[in-house]
Amino acid sequence: MPRSFTKTQLWEDAQRERAALEKLLEKLSPEEMVQSATLGDWSAKDILAHLIEWEQMVLGWIETGRSGKIPAIPAEGYKWSQLPALNQHIYEKYRDRPLAEILEQFHSSYQQMLASIQGFPEEILFTRGYYSWSGNNALAAYFHSCTAAHYLWARKEVQKKVKVQKVK
Repeated sequence: MPRSFTKTQLWEDAQRERAALEKLLEKLSPEEMVQSATLGDWSAKDILAHLIEWEQMVLGWIETGRSGKIPAIPAEGYKWSQLPALNQHIYEKYRDRPLAEILEQFHSSYQQMLASIQGFPEEILFTRGYYSWSGNNALAAYFHSCTAAHYLWARKEVQKKVKVQKVK
């Protein structure tokens, strides 16, 4: 999926991919949402928790950066080369939380992401290195990665789960 080049495109890409993911999720019962079958032990619920955490990390980076501090990116104690360990940490953080809580956070976190995108002028979203903590990246790249691109990834992973469930 190509990255967005305008604020409108960033917004539309996020909404399109999110709608496609939610359409797929509607096909799953609560029992199917918590059954492990994809990404090792991850269930559809775990995939949604993963999305929540990454959205919240991006929002946290922005908030920390706005306060004049340098955020720990991707997370405190982790480097980009340690994403498998970070993702395992995220899984462990959320795995015992109830589905209803995850679904509520899934929806509220998405609304926070959309509000954050809307709150930035296009110039700030697409200027590489606008904030020192973002290096040579534009904020739009972070938003795209944790919305449209991540929703597409999640949909593909949940789709694998749906296919596995149908085979059983």
